[in-house]
Amino acid sequence: MPESPLDPKVVLGIDGYLEPNVPAIVHRHDLFRKLKDAIEQHEGGYDSFTKGYLKFGLNVGSNGEVVYREWAPNAKEAYLIGDFNDWNRESHSMRKNEFGVWEIVVPPKSPGVCAIPHDSKIKISMILPSGERIERLPAWIKRVTQDLNVSPKYTFKNPRPPAPKDARIYEAHVGISTSEPRVGTYKEFTTHILPRIKRLGYNIIQLMAVMEHAYYASFGYQVTSFFAASSRNGSPEDLKELIDTAHGMGITVLLDIVHSHACKNVLDGINEFDGTDHLYFHEGGKGRHELWDSRLFNYGSHEVLRFLLSNLRFYLEEYRFDGFRFDGVTSMMYVHHGIGTGFSGGYHEYFGPGADNEAIVYLMLANDAMHSIYPQVITIAEDVSGMPLLCVPVSKGGVGFDYRLSMAIPDMWIKLLKHKSDDEWEIGNIVHTLTNRRYGEKSVAYCESHDQALVGDKTLAFWLMDKEMYTHMSDLTPMTPIIARGLALHKMIRLLTHSLGGEGYLNFEGNEFGHPEWLDFPRQGNNNSFHYARRQWNVVDDQLLRYRYLNAFDSEMNNLDEKYTWLASEPAYVSLKHEVDKVIVYERAGLLFIFNFHPTQSFTDYRVGVEEPGEYKVVLSSDEPRFGGFDNIKLDGQYFTTPMEWNGRKNWLQVYIPTRTCLVLGKN
Repeated sequence: MPESPLDPKVVLGIDGYLEPNVPAIVHRHDLFRKLKDAIEQHEGGYDSFTKGYLKFGLNVGSNGEVVYREWAPNAKEAYLIGDFNDWNRESHSMRKNEFGVWEIVVPPKSPGVCAIPHDSKIKISMILPSGERIERLPAWIKRVTQDLNVSPKYTFKNPRPPAPKDARIYEAHVGISTSEPRVGTYKEFTTHILPRIKRLGYNIIQLMAVMEHAYYASFGYQVTSFFAASSRNGSPEDLKELIDTAHGMGITVLLDIVHSHACKNVLDGINEFDGTDHLYFHEGGKGRHELWDSRLFNYGSHEVLRFLLSNLRFYLEEYRFDGFRFDGVTSMMYVHHGIGTGFSGGYHEYFGPGADNEAIVYLMLANDAMHSIYPQVITIAEDVSGMPLLCVPVSKGGVGFDYRLSMAIPDMWIKLLKHKSDDEWEIGNIVHTLTNRRYGEKSVAYCESHDQALVGDKTLAFWLMDKEMYTHMSDLTPMTPIIARGLALHKMIRLLTHSLGGEGYLNFEGNEFGHPEWLDFPRQGNNNSFHYARRQWNVVDDQLLRYRYLNAFDSEMNNLDEKYTWLASEPAYVSLKHEVDKVIVYERAGLLFIFNFHPTQSFTDYRVGVEEPGEYKVVLSSDEPRFGGFDNIKLDGQYFTTPMEWNGRKNWLQVYIPTRTCLVLGKN
């Protein structure tokens, strides 16, 4: 059934200011409709089209035969070579069809015995029109050494948990998830890290660096084999066990997917696969990212769409991931890739000649297809531009994501800590940055992600406490002013971002407890050291160190959201942004949040507005001793409202709010 045309009134109903851009929005939706209808007509619809991995690459039949297909239209001859045939470049020739797809069927050695042995090496050897012979790793390879007749196939035990309405995301990298100076494994993550994440109250894990990448220090963003899970962390079955175990804990698992670019490696990547520079990518400069030194996909190619959409389906089906965080969406959506371009928020920046409609339509297809096949799937866009309609369903003219990352928030916190003294903090600007998002389009707020942890930058904890983290994080040492300030602001910044900044919250692993130092992968510049490519869990587990206070607060904050669900509620109503007092007051999900950022001043009987009358009690105080606080707030105190308008609210109550403290009140 053909896709219905977009009604411009639907777009204007979402945002009337988009009226001048309605023709551009309708045009890109028409391009989407044309491609979707072609997939329906010629490929059997999304379901068939996104299962390309069952047709392409190496697939083992029940009788032991191996069917191998590869798209390489420029090649004149092709041969499957490997250990199984002693690398004979003539014995296993492949046939080419009219679409440039090569095929070979390798019969079983004997009934049910695969002809390609376990742990054997394999490549495709091709002759080009020039007569040159080239050899490549199969583009659709899932794991070169895997033989399904020998390796025990993992059987999933747990159903997928329902998609959480309040997204609390734990961003993690399996390789750095060990305290030891080496690469961590999937099995270690399953055993040691999943229970930590569960106790902390996160309900989504976002796994980085899963897609195979040759260069470990690329953080997984220079992908060489798109269908292969990184072998340096263990087997595919180990990764499946990790995801299945997380599901058993009620935790959703997202994959950090890299479809914005690909590694330029030739011998172990898909660059120049058939000898040309334009098989999967644009040719010339259009197919190269000058800052990332990588290749850019040709999203207008039918076979590239099959490859990428099947890649998404593969991870949902084979590994049972629950969704994706799409990397580099800004680079994809604009022909300038965001290089040397600032976004002011003017709508003229998002449409017209600057927009890459082929890439945007691919994202529309990806979101529409995955949500059609898996209605519970979650997709998150890493976009810094603020593209309107990014998180609106495709049927309403949007790009179809569920969430966007609020990338301005961590930048704001770093700039404040780096360039401003505490008394120079502009409260109004902080609140504006945290609340400046498109209504009806969900955002994921965060104080810091992996970007801020990398070498050359500092984590929030390191900006706050710096070298004193080496000498004064023990309870056996004095609580210095720097450590006291650092602990207090670390908690306040996190709760403010969590409760005011969006409809989801993200934390990079280790930052919940103020992980010391930075992140730096083994490379030539550091003598290939793993010293900074790990997580020092020992410091948070040590009951004499103050890291445990930050960890306890992070857990309490998440579990409080689990109870009151402010992330799934309407945006907060901010009733006070006091520049002199440095106080912020707002209500969300029936809770009253009060923050005093003043570096020296505490306030007694401070009057704050609240809409709902009644008796209130403390549900969270950052000043509790178990969070490293000074115990200046009575946890059993009662707060009664007075029916008189204050700061635009129908009632007020009075609180004692100490310096650098946040207080959350709920109704009795």
